[in-house]
Amino acid sequence: MDVFHVTDLNGNKLTDESVISYIEQSLETTYPDKSLGFNSLTALELTGTDRVGLLSEVFAVLAELQCNVVDAKVWTHNGRIASLIYVKDCNSGSPIEDSRRIDRIEARLRNVLRGDNDIRSARTSVSMAVTHTERRLHQMMSADRDYERKPDLQCWTDSPVVNVQNWTERGYSVVNVQCEDRPKLLFDVVCTLTDMEYVVFHASINTTGDKAYLEFYIRHTDGTPISSEPERHRLIQCLQAAIERRASEGIRLELCTSDRQGLLTDVTRTFRENGLNVTRAEISTAMGMAMNVFHVTDATRNLVDPKSIESVRQKIGLGNLKVKELPFRHHQMAERQDEHEIGVGGAVLLSLGSLVRKNLYNLGLIKSYS
Repeated sequence: MDVFHVTDLNGNKLTDESVISYIEQSLETTYPDKSLGFNSLTALELTGTDRVGLLSEVFAVLAELQCNVVDAKVWTHNGRIASLIYVKDCNSGSPIEDSRRIDRIEARLRNVLRGDNDIRSARTSVSMAVTHTERRLHQMMSADRDYERKPDLQCWTDSPVVNVQNWTERGYSVVNVQCEDRPKLLFDVVCTLTDMEYVVFHASINTTGDKAYLEFYIRHTDGTPISSEPERHRLIQCLQAAIERRASEGIRLELCTSDRQGLLTDVTRTFRENGLNVTRAEISTAMGMAMNVFHVTDATRNLVDPKSIESVRQKIGLGNLKVKELPFRHHQMAERQDEHEIGVGGAVLLSLGSLVRKNLYNLGLIKSYS
């Protein structure tokens, strides 16, 4: 039996009966509809080396090839980019199914992704399988081995602390995660464990303030715990990467305006011309309206000069492009940037042994803990 205590995004109790009913129906559905209306669209998968202005080049190519972007999600992590873009033909409004045209689109996008220095790892493909978009992005970045790559630039977000130990007597591997709390954190962690073919038998999730503490008792699908140090190390790397991929870097810009052909090309070109780097993006359209979210930094992944933001807003439209209030933690990190320039302090590893023992005590599996 699984028990979840949930709130809305503002931390308030759920009172909307339609939302509660939707949650109940979704959990009761054995085979939920994962297509989310994307069956009539062509899905393009892209992975490669991230760089300033790359998204602008991708959308310019798609516009030139008469592809209308209906929905898209873009993640960046450790210098890599992964994107799942849903398109249809600009003229007919139908999915793009002609094999020669698809080959041409893939080839053009692959050339853009390769740039001057990514000949081997740039990948493009047309996805026919129906998969949850964000879970697929995790799979794409993991296949790209972003978890092994070291970032060239200092990130603002604190790295999650992940600890994995075997409980030999019970045949479990115990995974402890401590990180900043945020929406969809549990989704990201569980998807990673599942895609790595681990089964979760018991779990405890707690939040205190802006911190989250997650604990999982896992085994392989064949019932065995983790069997080697390299496997343990890889699991730690993959979980850290899964948590970091969705961490919001930079200022959040929200664009809401009438949709039109070439809109994304114009907007992302304006970002590029003003030195803005897109670290994450969510593109959606409905009823003739474009509702897009961009997280932007400067070229070195630091906070953007407010003058640059205002210049971009003037060009795109003050009423169309809104700036979401910068999280307080980013102000704190900005104040510490001088310290990072002097030298990066050593990471502090917090022992989660007491948390493990407490949960074992609560499960009745040990007599005491301290």
